[in-house]
Amino acid sequence: MDINVELHSTPLDVSACIDRVMSPEAGGIDVFIGTVRNATKGKAVVRLEFEAYEQMAVKEMIKIAEQAFTKWTLLKVLVHHRTGVLEVGDVPVIIAVSSPHRDAAFEACRYVIDTLKQTVPIWKKEVFEDGETWVAAHP
Repeated sequence: MDINVELHSTPLDVSACIDRVMSPEAGGIDVFIGTVRNATKGKAVVRLEFEAYEQMAVKEMIKIAEQAFTKWTLLKVLVHHRTGVLEVGDVPVIIAVSSPHRDAAFEACRYVIDTLKQTVPIWKKEVFEDGETWVAAHP
C-alpha cells in the first residue's frame, strides 16, 4: 500500500500532492481539494482555525487509507491536512487517489474525505464577524 499522510501547519502544495499519486499504471486520479469558503449558513466567514490531536489524527488517516485499499483496487492514497489559522481561499485538506480505473479512484476519494470528517480528531472553529463556533467536533 502506497500511503502518504501528513499534517501541516504551512500551506499545502496541490501540484506536489497530485504529482505524488501519479503512476504509469493509473487510469484515473481523483483529487478532492477542500477550500475555506467565504460564508456558512448565510454568515460571512472571517477565518477558520483547525486543531488536531496530531498523533491520533495521523494514525486514523492511515487507517482510513488502508481501509480504502481493502475496498478498491488502488495504487496510491494521499491525505494532507492543515492545522492553524486559515483565511478564505486557503486549502485545509487534499485527498488524492490513483487507481487503474476511474470509478475506484472516485469512490475511494469520496470515502476517504467523508470518513476523515467523521472520525479523525481534527476540530474546526469558524470565526465570523459577530462570533465563532466549533464545528465537526469529533470523535
